[in-house]
Amino acid sequence: MNHTEQRKRLRAILAGSQCLSPASVYDALSARVAEAVGYQIGMLAGSTSSSTTLAAPDLIVLTLTEFADQVRRIMRACNLSLIVDADHGYGNALNAMRTVQELEHAGVSAMSIEDTVLPTPFGQTKETLTSIAEGEGKLRAAVAGRSDPSLIIAGRTSSLKIEGVEGTLARVKAYSKTGVDAIFIVGLEKLDQLDAIHAATKLPIIIGSAPASLKREELAARGARIVLQGHQPVAAAVKALHACYSHLFNGGAPADLTATIASAEEMEKVTRAADYKQWQSDYLR
Repeated sequence: MNHTEQRKRLRAILAGSQCLSPASVYDALSARVAEAVGYQIGMLAGSTSSSTTLAAPDLIVLTLTEFADQVRRIMRACNLSLIVDADHGYGNALNAMRTVQELEHAGVSAMSIEDTVLPTPFGQTKETLTSIAEGEGKLRAAVAGRSDPSLIIAGRTSSLKIEGVEGTLARVKAYSKTGVDAIFIVGLEKLDQLDAIHAATKLPIIIGSAPASLKREELAARGARIVLQGHQPVAAAVKALHACYSHLFNGGAPADLTATIASAEEMEKVTRAADYKQWQSDYLR
């Protein structure tokens, strides 16, 4: 499947003047629901993928193969422009190149590669960063690894939380010269931080969540084009499953759940049952 149009759509958003939030999705069904609501952009985070694939925390125990397979299932089911968190590129610069190749083939529109030292080294408890040189090398390798020039690669840094504004600006300036298409900032707390980052790069900025006090219009005026809102949908699904299972396990009647679950018609719509019915008629004579 050719995903260039989805990538071009996201590029147009990054080149625009608004700051939008993607739908946090985690499988084919959630992506279909998000698209039905009206979203054009989706986000698959490493933490969300780990929790839904392995029921495990975000400790980099998920493999690239597992992550790419999840992306493929999502992209077969929807037309979203999917942004993914590719963590540290699953290794060194050569691994980052391979990560780009796998995720591009799987259908992503954009991916971020970060400069955090992952997984957490033995004897270490605090989050640490790679050197700027290593971060640059990974990003250059990532850019070299893509085949479709419309694929978006973002250099991601958590340096605001670790090195402060000055350290972040050094990384932003260096990463902006590697050929990446956007800068992904984690840990933003104040507008003056974003002012400084925006002044340091001409690239569009993706923000990994921001305080509610910072409005989208304020972020947009400072070069931010995407801001994440967290991953509430998967948490909502867990709570809904727990409530449903508890009700049934404790002897509750299935009929009592009618008001809190999707109807048969809604399920048929989200699974595109009408299409399959037509294909059965066309091909299973």
